[in-house]
Amino acid sequence: MEKESFIKRYGLLIGTGLAVGAAAVLLTYLGNPANMGFCIACFLRDIAGALNFQRAGFDAEVGTGIVQYIRPEVIGLVLGSTAIAFVRGEFKPKGGSSPMLRFVVAVFVMIGALVFLGCPLRMVIRIGGGDLNAVVGLAGFAIGILIGIQFLQRGFSLRRAYQQSMAEGLIFPVLMAALLALLLIGPDFIVFSAKGPGSMAAPVLVALAVALVIGVLAQRSRLCMVGGIRDAVMFKDFRLISAFIAIIAAVLVGNLVLGSFKLGFAEQPIAHSEAVWNLLGMVLVGWGSVLLGGCPLRQLILAGEGNSDSAVTVTGFIVGAAVSHNFGLASSATGIGTGPVAIAVAAGFVVLAVVSVMNTQKL
Repeated sequence: MEKESFIKRYGLLIGTGLAVGAAAVLLTYLGNPANMGFCIACFLRDIAGALNFQRAGFDAEVGTGIVQYIRPEVIGLVLGSTAIAFVRGEFKPKGGSSPMLRFVVAVFVMIGALVFLGCPLRMVIRIGGGDLNAVVGLAGFAIGILIGIQFLQRGFSLRRAYQQSMAEGLIFPVLMAALLALLLIGPDFIVFSAKGPGSMAAPVLVALAVALVIGVLAQRSRLCMVGGIRDAVMFKDFRLISAFIAIIAAVLVGNLVLGSFKLGFAEQPIAHSEAVWNLLGMVLVGWGSVLLGGCPLRQLILAGEGNSDSAVTVTGFIVGAAVSHNFGLASSATGIGTGPVAIAVAAGFVVLAVVSVMNTQKL
């Protein structure tokens, strides 16, 4: 009975975590950048580049930047979520919960993620690959979540969402389908990197198929990187954090099998070793994600279910990525950006503090 209870309680989440970790290793093996089988922040940044919202590392000789590509993984996650939500009768359009606040918070979450060089999902993938800089990021992520929890416990809320039309709920999945068409057709106004991380990609159809499966699993399991730590602290519920651990375990085993595991701080792929900024960037991500009600991966899945607030949040992530690269806020393997990184991160903390206080009942 205890065994059956454990399987019922943890089975789907652990299975989803193992699937995500295995998929990340597979996609990296097939061509995605190292330790970047999945990275919502990086992939949305690449999509922003493909749409010419940012041209980081632009080379006039080849006519492209270094992070420009329509990532089919993002499309697959959303459409997988949409498909299973319809099958299960869970596609229920809703929204109207402080959309502009969510947009602004999302911009700063993305700035924090690109200071660190990865979303929470890539953070655990990097840990599985042996990148100790990501352990520093995890510490910052946990600190940010703990800050957010203090406001949740005092009644923080961005107000209720309301039922909306089917058209409102479908617009984001339709936009993802349109992006897929642009990826497959490749018109001249869409830009794909000729070098750099944007030029590294698994085969389109394989990446799309893998992401569709993960999108289904993530929707069914409610997988969320932020939710794992939040629920463990607030409710002593370790179900979501079990998936968190399973991802690390699967990536670790996969990297060991492929001989790509590399333990240490130095010379990690698409990462830097400036510990303070790895920490602070992820504090911003953790705190902001608590306010938003989920990590970037969870926001994609919710947007696929018809949640227009999450669709607005993802739009904020894309704008945040463009802002990060256009103003030199994004880090690179050589260190933090050349722009006013400290000012941007400090502004992010001020904005999150104001949003937190102004929307907390007991304050």
